[in-house]
Formats: sequence, structure tokens, C-alpha cells
Amino acid sequence: MRKGNRAPNLRFENVAVIDIAEEGKGVGKTEDFVLFIEKAVPGDVVDVEVYRKKKNFGEAKITALKQPSTHRTEPFCEHFGTCGGCKWQHMTYDAQLQFKQKAVTDALTRLAKVDVSHAQYIVGSPADRYYRNKLEYTFSNKRWLNDGENRTDEAVDMNALGFHIPGRFDKILDINHCYLQADPSNDIRLKIRDYAKLHGLTFYDVREHTGALRNLIIRTAVTGELMVIVVFAYATQDEVNGLMSFVEQEFPEITSLLYILNQKKNDTIFDQDVLAWKGPEYIHEKMDDIQFRIGPKSFYQTNAIQAKRLYEIARDFAGFKGNELVYDLYTGAGTIANFVAGHVREVIGVEYVPSAIEDAKVNSAINNIHNTKFYAGDMKDVLNAEFVAQHGKPDVIITDPPRAGMHADVVERLMEIESPRIVYVSCNAATQARDLIVLKEKYNIAQIQPVDMFPHTQHVENVVLLELKSEEQRNAEAAERAATTEAAEPQSE
Repeated sequence: MRKGNRAPNLRFENVAVIDIAEEGKGVGKTEDFVLFIEKAVPGDVVDVEVYRKKKNFGEAKITALKQPSTHRTEPFCEHFGTCGGCKWQHMTYDAQLQFKQKAVTDALTRLAKVDVSHAQYIVGSPADRYYRNKLEYTFSNKRWLNDGENRTDEAVDMNALGFHIPGRFDKILDINHCYLQADPSNDIRLKIRDYAKLHGLTFYDVREHTGALRNLIIRTAVTGELMVIVVFAYATQDEVNGLMSFVEQEFPEITSLLYILNQKKNDTIFDQDVLAWKGPEYIHEKMDDIQFRIGPKSFYQTNAIQAKRLYEIARDFAGFKGNELVYDLYTGAGTIANFVAGHVREVIGVEYVPSAIEDAKVNSAINNIHNTKFYAGDMKDVLNAEFVAQHGKPDVIITDPPRAGMHADVVERLMEIESPRIVYVSCNAATQARDLIVLKEKYNIAQIQPVDMFPHTQHVENVVLLELKSEEQRNAEAAERAATTEAAEPQSE
């Protein structure tokens, strides 16, 4: 391998790609320099050019693929490499599962010193295409230009309906076909885009905050129900009526057709009024015999088939016998709580977002589930000694926090509650490992099961079962630690 002079155009030859980083880049090493290489796959041997250099590492792109990895495959999407949605398409799905498994076990081993020898192999997704039930697209008058296009050319159409370019808030990639959501998702997007262009509707300008059309949200369900939400900015009522009438006529299968007028500086719709054009303001998802009402602002796992498998694993890990009191922390719309309610005595759900708690209550009501209670508030404030005294000590705690993991105060509260079993569902093995560092002082890590919810991305879910240690085990471990500490201390003369 020849090493350059570490100038901005630093180049390396015959770099062996040995691993893959969390953001999806391949990892290669020189004598004293780590390289994060775009579109590289472990097992590749490549020549690279560094385009961003730090003290001990650099970001690089491949200039020559000397030897392709056996894990490498041809990406199936024309937008791969520009769109940031499916960064692992160039790697076989079996290889993706291997590296996701490694990411989970590495995090638990390195960060929490957890024995992962009993970890189960990752549960793969039955479908690696068209698996999402929700997509959100952005209208923009600042389209990302393809190679050979020039924005000064009067013939260049700068309008786009698609996804943000990674790292660019103001550039949108116009999408021809997306493999994430099943039909009629692509057809709806393309026909709305074409209608808007044909009728002169302006696309949103994120810098000037002008334009009629802002976002498009499409939600599908295993029940066959379909929701479409058009988000307008500065549109006239005639423009709104024209587009909504077109969508209704072109796609009679839409069961919930909604629109929003959002003139804020950000795209969030949670504080916006939703206006119904056709049908109710919700659709229904189904998991086993349980229905979930999904509104335009509701949270629901975007891979519905794998979500069911994930919740089955959590339920099985909990080992319910029928008389348990369960706390479901970070309950969201009560999906897990309602899913397990028929197997236990009572479920208490807690969630920060009030609207999600209202969804959770509705989901219990429409399923005639009467053994759930839901509370809204910051977890570290709600889950206190008074709360436990009021509702009782839980036999099982299920916790499914956001990517940041649990607040340190919540972890300490779990240590004080000493529930016999904790089922920890995580979308970030690193923050899960951080929390396990504390919890494993009182709990044994009994089972570990990764689950792939998002094929062709680096994201992975992981379910861990924690079982409370006996008093004898804790005392024995404390005595062993004390003896080890004493032996390590220098002896006085």
C-alpha cells in the first residue's frame, strides 16, 4: 500500500475494508489512519481518495474497486448513492443481518461487558422491499440536479417531490420509484407531482418560505386501508380544491383523504389542524385480533409485519402466566400495552406525548380492552415512588425508549422498584448498553434477541430480558468485588 502526503487529495491504494460503520460507510485501516469509505463493503479491496481529513481518520470515496467483496451485490434502486434512505443496498441481505448482529453484540460486549454467548441470531424481515407503511415526501423548487444538468439552462425543471439529500436541508431528490412502500404509493406521488406541474401549482421554497405545496404523507395498512395527507403552505382555496378533487377521483381506494395548511417555518404537523376531505381522519392497522386506529399524527411502527414479531418476542420474554401487573414505559399509542393486555391482569402505560396517550386509550376502547390505564408525562417525573405505591409494584416492566435510551433517573427508579423481570426493547444498542451497565448490578441478562425492522439501513432493534438476581447472588457478587478490591490495594509494611 502506498501512502500519500496527507494533502487534501490524499490517496491510498489496496485498502482492505474490514468492517462497516454505524452510518453505513465501510471501514479500512492504514498504518496509522482509519478510513470511512462511501459505498464500501467489508471484504472489498479498494483504492480511495480522501475528501475530508481529521487527525486520525478520514472520509473517502472509492476510485477503483480492486477486489469486490463476496458480500457485494448490485443495488436495485436507480437513486442509490444519492438518496440517503437505503445505504446498504450494495450489500446482500444475509450480510446486512450478519453486520447488524455484530453491531448489537459489539455494543453490549464493549460498552456493558455483557456475556453475549447466549444471544439469539437476528430475526430478519420477511420482506426487504415495500415494507414501510408510512412515507413522507417534500415538495421543493430546489431540485437536486443529476450529473450533466445545469441550473442555468432554461429548460431545466427545478421542481421536485421526493426526499432530502443527506446533509442538505434545501435540496430535494426527485424520486421516480421508491422501493420502500407498496403500491399505490409511487403512483400517488407521481400523479400528484404531474398534476401540480401541469396546473402551475408552486412548490415550496424553504429559504423564502413561499409556495403552495409543502409535503405529502402516505400511510398504508395491512387491512388495505389507505391514508393520504397533502400539506399545503400558501395555496389558494381553489388550488386546494382542485388538487384534492383530482386525488379523490384518481384514487378512489383512498379511505382517508386529508389536508393541512402549514405556514410555519418548520414541517412538523403535530400542532396543525387536520382537515378531512374524504372519509374519517384515521385508518386501522391490525395485529393478531387487535385493531389500532392510526391518525395523521399517530406513531406506529413503520414495518408492521416485523413490529408484530418484535412484540411477540417481548411478550414471550416476559413469560406471562396471566396474573401479572405490567408497566409499559414509553408506551406511545399503547401498541405493546394493548398487544399484551389479554395475557395479563393489568397494564399501566406511560408516555410523554399526550396525543399518543389519547390514541392508546382509543385503541383499548375499540378492542374492548378494559385492563389498561395510560398516563401522559415525562417518564422521570411520572415514574416515582408515589406512582408505584398507587398502582402497585409491577411483576414485569416493558420499556421501549427512544434512541437516546432511558433518562438516568428512570434507570435508577427501575433499580429501586426491583421488578422481577424487565423486557428492554431498544432501537439503539449503544444507549441500551449504557443503561445495562447500571441495571446488571441487580439483574442477570437472561436473553438477547436482535430484530431487523429496516432492511438496507444500519438500524437494528434489540430485545433484552433482565431477571432480578436473588439476594444470595447479589451478596456473593458484592463479597467477590470487595475481595478483589482488597487484593488490588497495596499492602502497608
